[in-house]
Amino acid sequence: MLRKALALTLAAMLSHPAAAGLNATEAKLVAHIDQTNQQALGLLEQVVNINSGTMNFAGVKQVAHVLIPEFEKLGMQARFEDGARFNRAGHLIAELHGGNGPKMLLIGHLDTVFEPDSPFQRFEKLDDNRARGPGIADMKGGNIIILQALRALKAAGELDNMNILVVMTGDEELSGRPLAQSKQALVDGAQWADIALGFENGDGNPKTANISRRGSVDWQLTVKGIPSHSSQIFQDRIGAGAIYETARILNSFYEELRSEPLLTFNPGRIMGGTTVNHDPLSNSGSTFGKNNVVAEHTIVTGDIRAVSLEQLQRVQEKMRAIVARSLPQTSGDIVFGEGYPPMGPSDGNRKLLSLYSQVSVDLGQGMVEAVNPLNAGAADVSFTAAFVDMAIDGLGMSGTAGHTVEETGRLDSLPKQAKRAALLMYRLKYQ
Repeated sequence: MLRKALALTLAAMLSHPAAAGLNATEAKLVAHIDQTNQQALGLLEQVVNINSGTMNFAGVKQVAHVLIPEFEKLGMQARFEDGARFNRAGHLIAELHGGNGPKMLLIGHLDTVFEPDSPFQRFEKLDDNRARGPGIADMKGGNIIILQALRALKAAGELDNMNILVVMTGDEELSGRPLAQSKQALVDGAQWADIALGFENGDGNPKTANISRRGSVDWQLTVKGIPSHSSQIFQDRIGAGAIYETARILNSFYEELRSEPLLTFNPGRIMGGTTVNHDPLSNSGSTFGKNNVVAEHTIVTGDIRAVSLEQLQRVQEKMRAIVARSLPQTSGDIVFGEGYPPMGPSDGNRKLLSLYSQVSVDLGQGMVEAVNPLNAGAADVSFTAAFVDMAIDGLGMSGTAGHTVEETGRLDSLPKQAKRAALLMYRLKYQ
């Protein structure tokens, strides 16, 4: 099995003296990335200057159509997959099936959080090592790193007989629905692949990478009570009312679940009264009620962020049990919606991080450690976790102030991260 073979080879590589340096091919990879860095920075500036806010479908497609020819130059089959069925622009898919080595899925995304009405639209160089621009770190820099790594492998004569699938989604920042369709390209790719490499910017620190990401799943709590004049509350036939019952449930969530390690659960919106009108599409609603009337309805919406599928399922069962207890004459129901699955810190992911860290050491860039999952939000790589033997994320461009008009990328991290990625894929090729 690939997982077992990789584990044995990784152990041998990490303990062998020959791992402490670069061979001739690896030196070629590094040299090519250095020689073409200005070209890569030019392409980065070009795509940053194209507005590709998630809902700007034309802009997302434009970025894809700038990058597709670059993949085609590498001998890859590249196309844009339309996203009309899930109300998004779509995804860039590029693939190469050339050998018997491990199948590698490389993950990026084309969209940003900055729509055409944002004041933040252009690439601006701040100094030799920093530039500001929409999506420069999250994650147009990561997309260019993917290209640079593949270009280096091509120049060294190593790419043609590799098995590579690139998926750059067009809706990472605001996922289309249903998720089963908007993330189908990722899931299909993961089912094909052995290894998933994500090129998000992680926590912005090149000394870390993600081997675990907490998932994010929505929930909605609906509670019903018996309406009555407030003077009758707590009577046997009236009971506690919907708002008291909701308060009990939320307080029980807090008391009974907050000891779970690496778990967060947040009620983001609450509405209650005699009548409640809820519009989930606009994340808004309205209520009507009087101080002298026992509340009949409440709705609460929130999310759960769990570090593993097992934890998510366990917490969901606890929440259902809490809701089912019910104060007198009340009833509640909790429904869990779509969301990003968690990517747990598996043994395979740890081994992949060890190899990546060794690559970094051999490049003179120092060791790489795992990001604390509390500092790692949901990302597209999570959709691969149930299928691949190994996964890692955070291989993209370092930066700061993501999702703000001060988003800044470290330009000097682009060649450094591209070198790491190229060497990692080269070493994985021969497992």
